[in-house]
Amino acid sequence: MDIKLIKSQFPIFQEKINGKPLIYLDSANSSQKPKRVIDRISKFYQKEFSNIGRSVHSLAVTATNRFEETRDIVKKYINAKSREEIIFTKNATESINLIATTYGEKFIQKGDEILITELEHHSNYVPWHFIRQRKGAVIKFAECNDKGEVDVDEIRKLISSKTRIIALTHLSNVTGAILPIKKIIDLAKTKKIPVLIDGSQAAPHLPLNMQELGCDFYAISCHKMYGPTGVGILYAKKKWLDELSPYHGGGGMIEEVKKDGITFAESPAKYEAGTLQTAEVVGFSESIKFIENIGIKNIMQHEKGIMEYGLEQLRKNNSVQIIGDPKNRGSIISFTIKGIHPHDIATILDEDGVAIRAGHHCCQILHEKFGIAATARVSLGIYNSKEDIDVLSKAINNCKKVFKI
Repeated sequence: MDIKLIKSQFPIFQEKINGKPLIYLDSANSSQKPKRVIDRISKFYQKEFSNIGRSVHSLAVTATNRFEETRDIVKKYINAKSREEIIFTKNATESINLIATTYGEKFIQKGDEILITELEHHSNYVPWHFIRQRKGAVIKFAECNDKGEVDVDEIRKLISSKTRIIALTHLSNVTGAILPIKKIIDLAKTKKIPVLIDGSQAAPHLPLNMQELGCDFYAISCHKMYGPTGVGILYAKKKWLDELSPYHGGGGMIEEVKKDGITFAESPAKYEAGTLQTAEVVGFSESIKFIENIGIKNIMQHEKGIMEYGLEQLRKNNSVQIIGDPKNRGSIISFTIKGIHPHDIATILDEDGVAIRAGHHCCQILHEKFGIAATARVSLGIYNSKEDIDVLSKAINNCKKVFKI
């Protein structure tokens, strides 16, 4: 696999940052975009644009077809049972909020329990907190161990007769831990408990097969999959989409409107009210094609090699403390340097053209558990190489020199 050739497909890497070549190590925040995605959005606006699902003129029909073709591409890529199980949202955050609100209002009552983990991004905690406030529910947190992992036994011991849903991340955005979600889903099935998976960090890096996983809901942020911002995917089993109420009301999601009542469209239109982010959805079709052309298994193998090399190099630096050591790790490494605030690390690394993230990564509960306010985070994409890690290592040493460490 020619990584230099793949990297050349991303126009951003022609740019200099502070006069230095860009070393982009922040893909867990948002990935960069290949030219084919950018070009597809531009072509849509230049040659095919119209609002979708309403008019019958040629442009409207073409735009609607392109939009719905993306739904079919997503359905095939994640192996959903039907295209009606694919809902387009703004992002994974909205996907999770949609389920927390609609499922929570209908099925969660006072004293009922929602089971999540200490690894969750705020997007998979705050929506359930709203349900806790409104309905008087209880949120239980499955603890992670010192390695930053959550195992099946932690989930099992918290399940009770009051557990109404299990919502958990597929891949931690701090420790990089890949959770044993298939085992957790299988356990939940024996208790007839639905499971929502936050797949924001997993979707760009791991194979997705909804029928094999068997989860009830799966949330994806397309901007982390080399796709446009403003697009998310909610996969939901059709039985739930048929049973739950609409999340937003407006044009496009109705069947019939009368003064004395309203009937709603079938899924997916039922959950896609108003004018949607049409160009971005069409552009996302090229993101999936980009991943498929390389092969997700090839991406996994490549990123694993870079991640292991990164861990090796960082561990050689006595001042660096890596946060978590999961046995099954995705391409994320969070760390601290004694005596230097993570924001200072990120600022100084930027002077060398190295882009990382610093902060609590919308995961304050986990940082509090580890007794730290913030970390610096390196996260990989298909365009990264061992040479990027070498530049990172040199930049960290430069940072230490600034602080005389």
